[in-house]
Amino acid sequence: MAILDNLGKYRNTGLLLLRIGLGAMFIIHGFPKLAGGPTGWTGLGGSMKVIGIDFLPIFWGFMAAATETFGGFLLIVGLFFRPALILLIFTMIIAALVHFGKGDGLQGASHAIELGIVFFGLIFIGPGKYSVDKK
Repeated sequence: MAILDNLGKYRNTGLLLLRIGLGAMFIIHGFPKLAGGPTGWTGLGGSMKVIGIDFLPIFWGFMAAATETFGGFLLIVGLFFRPALILLIFTMIIAALVHFGKGDGLQGASHAIELGIVFFGLIFIGPGKYSVDKK
């Protein structure tokens, strides 16, 4: 189909749409965690027990909330794109492991796994030309 064949020339527009959509959702998802303060961060940081880290839960919780919130912003603008993705992938790995640990199985962990795969792929693709990193 001729119309679909020409969409390849809009690769950077597609990357921008992907960055805006994923970034906005992560800001929406992460900001309430960030605003939850030390009490919320402690609960969130307790998730690190799945990999044997049971110290400084406030710190780890804050880092997870900040990664989701500010990582989402960095995705949108395409700034520090790959480092932000690495942090987001780590956060998604922990989220998936928490779901498995709670007995949610693959169904419960699938969202975190899917996003981790998308973020991993984006590391190779890069932010595209409509990004601060490309300026």
